[in-house]
Amino acid sequence: MQIRNRRSANWSLEAAPWSVSKATGHVLDRLHEWGYREADQVAADLTDLLVRTAVADGGRRVSVHLADQDRQALIVALSHQPGLAVADDAVLPELTARGAAACGTDTADDGRRLWAILALQNPRRHV
Repeated sequence: MQIRNRRSANWSLEAAPWSVSKATGHVLDRLHEWGYREADQVAADLTDLLVRTAVADGGRRVSVHLADQDRQALIVALSHQPGLAVADDAVLPELTARGAAACGTDTADDGRRLWAILALQNPRRHV
């Protein structure tokens, strides 16, 4: 996955239950570096669900991607579990209920990709 023309970060993690909290910590730390703190709970809730769902796909690893643009953050989790059936969209209502401004899922040769967009406040200026 490539994200261009905006700040971004990504992490590759073992597909294990403890990776959920690691991924959430990485996402919150990076959002804080970028000056966003007001949406911590929503960002944590969305990351938790995205990564937990990707881990449940049964692959050996998951990757998490984060980008921001126009006071919105894109959080993506990839399961890296090939051979999954057509995209399961049952998780979408739960992502919306947790505060996603938009969300989606699809399945490709390398596994399921789940994403959510989160509205952010203005970044704090460090003077």
